[in-house]
Amino acid sequence: MLVLRFLVAAAVLVAPVLAAGTIPKEEYRARRDALRKALPDGVTVLFGRTGKEVAPFRTTFLQEPNFFYLTGWREPGAILILAAQEETLLLPARDPKAEVYTGRRVGPGDPDAAEITGFASLLPVEHFETRLSKLLESQRKVYTLAGSPAEERLRAMLPLREIADAGEAIWKRRLKKSPREVELIQQSVDASIEGHLAAWKRIATGSYEYQAAAAMVGAWLGLGCERSAYPPIVASGPNATILHYDANTRRMDSGDLLLIDAAAECSGYAADITRTVPVNGRFTPRQRELYEIVLGAQKAAIAAVKPGATLDKVTSNSVNDAAYDYINSHGKDRQGQPLGKYVLHTTSHHVGLDVHDGGKLFRHGPLEPGMVITVEPGIYLPDEGIGIRIEDTVLVTESGGKVLSSALPKEVDDIERTLAK
Repeated sequence: MLVLRFLVAAAVLVAPVLAAGTIPKEEYRARRDALRKALPDGVTVLFGRTGKEVAPFRTTFLQEPNFFYLTGWREPGAILILAAQEETLLLPARDPKAEVYTGRRVGPGDPDAAEITGFASLLPVEHFETRLSKLLESQRKVYTLAGSPAEERLRAMLPLREIADAGEAIWKRRLKKSPREVELIQQSVDASIEGHLAAWKRIATGSYEYQAAAAMVGAWLGLGCERSAYPPIVASGPNATILHYDANTRRMDSGDLLLIDAAAECSGYAADITRTVPVNGRFTPRQRELYEIVLGAQKAAIAAVKPGATLDKVTSNSVNDAAYDYINSHGKDRQGQPLGKYVLHTTSHHVGLDVHDGGKLFRHGPLEPGMVITVEPGIYLPDEGIGIRIEDTVLVTESGGKVLSSALPKEVDDIERTLAK
């Protein structure tokens, strides 16, 4: 056993590092062109994040996702202006003193700035108001993201102008992934699978949730991913009945189930995966019974994924209803009641640059090929100390749903066999 564990650890250490994924500059340019055509009666303004939105030294810089979708730009303080015949990226001037701490930034006057950014038109951010005023001589309204700091700033700047929302037009495009985006999401999924398997190797009676979390996050960081797509949920025993538990501090006991809802973000794109496994390596009969019900619900929901279906209950072919109906018609609680009342969340959401892509805005629209969603039924029984969720990342294709995370075991026998290795 010691030799086997050494070989497993060595395999992780020499695993190939994922190549940093990129979107071609031409694809970003095509996205901007499409948005300009969708909003032809105004000037669109998006502000990148400044880096001051969070406490210094608490986290690495993360670009605003809509800004990143249109520009691919990862440095702070930039502004994007799109008009009928123009696209301009405004950048902060370089600050040599600040660059001692941050490293070299790209400035608007750098000779290679156009090649690096993919923008032919570059200006200093100090020119923003002048350039916007010039463009508004021939345009009626300004588009930006509703509810954002940009909207507040623009309303203060332009009190007599109509400020409209660009969010819906952007989201409609974000939800359908390009082939390159699907490749990058698959990269995140593959790294997430390695992370889950690393966590499974760390699970043992008497160990702590955070130890499994550390093994998992270390695995995908070691594969070249930037960060976790969201705070890892590593919830043993009764903690698994708390949907967004993320303290990860409990000591795991024999007989517990461990629910791990965690995934990597690589090249800006998120994955989302959940598995529920027994800490001691074997499901009890009751745990197996309930687990098989959730797994059956997930299979029913995945079968419902196809173009024209919806996520929520707005049509007769919703993914959520397929899962809920299965759970409510299989198995009982301790009082002999159906299990439907223990379903506490919907079954699906979109995945992409955000782990919850689109928020609630497009939950009711029909699925289309190229969309990437989760399928994640779950049941939560506090009186039994059992929470079970099974989640996969799924690509919508012309013929149905393709499970991108199928390489991570989820059948009972496969889980027990993997845990025993």
